[in-house]
Amino acid sequence: QVQLVESGGGLVQAGGSLRLSCAASGLTFSNYAMGWFRQAPEKEREFVAAISRSGFGTLYTTYADSVKSRFTISRDNAKNSVTLQMNSLKRDDTAVYYCAAKRTYSAVVPDTVLEYNYWGQGTQVTVSS
Repeated sequence: QVQLVESGGGLVQAGGSLRLSCAASGLTFSNYAMGWFRQAPEKEREFVAAISRSGFGTLYTTYADSVKSRFTISRDNAKNSVTLQMNSLKRDDTAVYYCAAKRTYSAVVPDTVLEYNYWGQGTQVTVSS
């Protein structure tokens, strides 16, 4: 059974940094593209960042425009984990952040909610002014 468990959320002042981690189990991690999404109160879940699976040479990443140059996604196949480094945080980044996994057969980088098969329970990130 696939499990994704996020950690690292919390309260941070605007301009600060947080590092989110997602530990995966029950899957062959290297065969999965991994993504981060977020959902603010009364808003739809939105894409944040994603990274391709391993096995095709270069790892590819993609980011939402709102987080480009501030957030960095990375993966560690040896630890079955994916990380989201968030810098220069803004109040608008406040949301519950979800980790997601999708089995892929190429170096695609899925960036929509519907493409992902497995989801974690989420971790709250609150950015204060």
